[in-house]
Amino acid sequence: MGKEIKFSLVYRDMWQSSGKYVPRVDQLKKIAPVIIDMGCFSRIESNGGAFEQVNLLYGENPNIAVREWTKAFNEAGIQTHMLERALNGIRMFPVPADIRKLMYKVKKAQGVDIARSFCGLNDHRNLELSIKYAKEAGMISQATLSITHSDIHTVDYFMGVVNKAVEYGTDEICLKDMAGVGRPVTLGKLVSEIKNKYPHIMIQYHGHSGPGFSVASILEVAKAGVDYVDVAMEPLSWGMVHPDIITIQAMLKDAGFIVPEINMKAYMKARALSQEFMDDFLGYFINPKNRYMSSLLVQAGLPGGMMGSMMADLKGVHQGLNQTLEANGKEKLTEDDLLVKLFDEVIDIWPKLGNPPLVTPFSQYVKNIALLNVMQDIQDKPKFSIIDNNAWDMILGKAGKLPGTLSQEIIEIAEQQGKEFYTGVPQDNYPDELDKYRNEMIENGWDFGEDDEELFEFAMHERQYRDYKSGLAKKRFTEELSKLKDEARKPKSESGHIKADPGKKDIASPYMGKIFYNLNYFIEEQAIELGNLIKKGQRICYIESGYTYDEIVSEFDGEVDEIFFKHGEEVSKGDVIVRLK
Repeated sequence: MGKEIKFSLVYRDMWQSSGKYVPRVDQLKKIAPVIIDMGCFSRIESNGGAFEQVNLLYGENPNIAVREWTKAFNEAGIQTHMLERALNGIRMFPVPADIRKLMYKVKKAQGVDIARSFCGLNDHRNLELSIKYAKEAGMISQATLSITHSDIHTVDYFMGVVNKAVEYGTDEICLKDMAGVGRPVTLGKLVSEIKNKYPHIMIQYHGHSGPGFSVASILEVAKAGVDYVDVAMEPLSWGMVHPDIITIQAMLKDAGFIVPEINMKAYMKARALSQEFMDDFLGYFINPKNRYMSSLLVQAGLPGGMMGSMMADLKGVHQGLNQTLEANGKEKLTEDDLLVKLFDEVIDIWPKLGNPPLVTPFSQYVKNIALLNVMQDIQDKPKFSIIDNNAWDMILGKAGKLPGTLSQEIIEIAEQQGKEFYTGVPQDNYPDELDKYRNEMIENGWDFGEDDEELFEFAMHERQYRDYKSGLAKKRFTEELSKLKDEARKPKSESGHIKADPGKKDIASPYMGKIFYNLNYFIEEQAIELGNLIKKGQRICYIESGYTYDEIVSEFDGEVDEIFFKHGEEVSKGDVIVRLK
């Protein structure tokens, strides 16, 4: 008799890995019974990561979404699991301990069974409170390894994290292969080591399909004793997302494992509903290139979902960099040339930055530094001359201990800028804040919500929650979607934005997103003003898109003649942000 392997559908992550938004609550309620009818899932991903921010961004209450999404699965006896980033909770930057603790109580009350907790740096100190708080709330704790591939990230290295997680009391272990670069045989060895040492521990594997290893990896971890495998389904499987349930079920069945049968009639209905959601509005925010796989990701190790944003980055700077090269009598570069340069730069700087696993948000930090280095290098400027505040926190140890060793070059730059390295427990940097949010909600007359869920949402996602409460988020989203639909109906030749002025120089957004003038959430940098003198390579703003924050720099010298967008406003691809004369 073969070993039984169970499946988990990461339905909401399918959307998050493909585009900007996830289905609305009415859409989730519509498809949940159909997913249950498929009869092949023991677990369903319920929420976490960026999902709840996404709900707020289009004006929907994330707490209602979680409760309604989990309800049908709870009643059907299917377990639900959330994804959370340990020190960062379910946002992109550190969370005070009292807010982290409240999160588990709220999510358990909302029907979430399992807390999948990962630290992007694999620092077990960040996992300790996640395990403690999850178990205190009555949840199953699933401590998670951020899988990547390097000389440092060996089976012994990962077992060191597992040993501490088991010591802290975790119930399960998840291998989160977020870039899909884990090598199949090595992953199998890791699962074997865990099972041999801790046979009572359940193991779940989560792997993206971008570089092409995922099917082989699933077979190897299955042979080694894995208990659960995360899968996706059409029309959003493969590409930069996850392997499809049909393929994985057939493969494991052929290999002698006990796997559930798939109700194909229900599968096709769920597939049709997902396509209906795409046609409704979600498809307008999905980059078609995320449907493709790329072996270029094998060496760079960047998560597949970042390919779309990287290509947009390159399109945005391509023309300006070629103008620089041409002015210096050098050969111009194709987009493919630039892409290879970017991948090579990631490969080069990754060990210099201490080999952080390339998972959100650290993948964004490394990619942003690499892109800026490529731009600086082409302009004959020193590399690492521009590093944002959040990336510095990673470098300095404020987010946790880096797996590798910083290069002397980075250490010297830090010292030159008066930066101080931190070796303490990361959570100690962030004092409790829940009372501050509680008092403000009382002053505003805002309802704390069932089980304090609204208090939690405000404390976790302050900026997005304010916009949700005011109605601004819904207004922005409606305008954004209307604009995209209008553009989709126009011929390409008519879909420009601001009429060009041949006598002036435009700095345009390379993709859709939101403008910020500083990556520090608590300090709003003064916006550029009319009449400011701008140098080529000078930062104009940051664009937030898909929870990456990319710096937009001027391709020209000039004086600011017109400014078309304010801090926090949404832009579409091609929108002129600033015009110089």
